[in-house]
Amino acid sequence: MQFIRTQIPDVIIIEPKVHGDSRGYFVETFRCDKLEAFLGFKLNFCQDNESKSNRGVLRGLHYQLPHDAQTKLVRVIQGRVLDVAVDIRKGSPTFGKHVAVELSGQNKKQMLVPRGFAHGFVVLEDDTVFAYKVDNYYSPENDRGIAFDDAALGIEWIVAHDELNLSAKDKMQPKLYETNDLFLYGVDYYE
Repeated sequence: MQFIRTQIPDVIIIEPKVHGDSRGYFVETFRCDKLEAFLGFKLNFCQDNESKSNRGVLRGLHYQLPHDAQTKLVRVIQGRVLDVAVDIRKGSPTFGKHVAVELSGQNKKQMLVPRGFAHGFVVLEDDTVFAYKVDNYYSPENDRGIAFDDAALGIEWIVAHDELNLSAKDKMQPKLYETNDLFLYGVDYYE
């Protein structure tokens, strides 16, 4: 398992080792001990989630308020997505910047999206199955989001705007500068 820091060092790409032969493949998708050793702190994943979507579905950009913040370890079991993490930590040198990576059932890459980041993805292939672990339970009353098409974020979603399929909630999210529900850089949200 290889851990790679991105241009925003707190966002990590994980490339598991795939062992394949004529029978198929085997891959270790999660090793808590190795991940925690790389990060230098403990994680307590408590909930697994899975969604199935067709091409053009865009989910995000989502986060939960700081006291219910979630770290997400995301991957694609089948199909392909463009996965995006946006730094929403006020005072951060990378505030408003993002990391975008293609995750697929074929490349087996994963992305660790830490607390203090908004997360979203657009589906690039029909019948895509997306799975992720979180280290805090879903809290509907603390669920927040940022507009996926906020020009200030500069995200290239790959799929044409008129081909996107969004929930009513995601069509109404505020732009980054319109929300006060953000994190502060330098605060340890893992305590």
